[in-house]
Amino acid sequence: QLQASGGGLVQAGGSLRVSCAAPGRTFSSYKMGWFRQAPGKEREFVAAISWSGGSTYYADSVKGRFTISRDNAENTVYLQMSSLKPEDTADYYCAATLTVVSGLRNPLLYKYWGQGTLVTVSS
Repeated sequence: QLQASGGGLVQAGGSLRVSCAAPGRTFSSYKMGWFRQAPGKEREFVAAISWSGGSTYYADSVKGRFTISRDNAENTVYLQMSSLKPEDTADYYCAATLTVVSGLRNPLLYKYWGQGTLVTVSS
């Protein structure tokens, strides 16, 4: 129900935007999040956005470099990534939740998930 796209190979210091679309279903009432998972590591929270887009939340590791946004008319959520580092290399997943703000960093509280899109940052 969620389709992530836009991953690819980018050099360190570069930028990339990944997208998450929800064809056939509206998620305008859901908070949306991005998570990532590197090989051999647990899935970690990256960013989240309120249903209106008025509030955003970031992991400390990406704050100031990544920007999450959403277009409810297009049923799409974006993650703009800048100043990318090799340690940002991972599969990036989008997800939808109705949980409260305190639960946004917990992947177990997300109901819908997209497939991952691979982001590889070369040094």
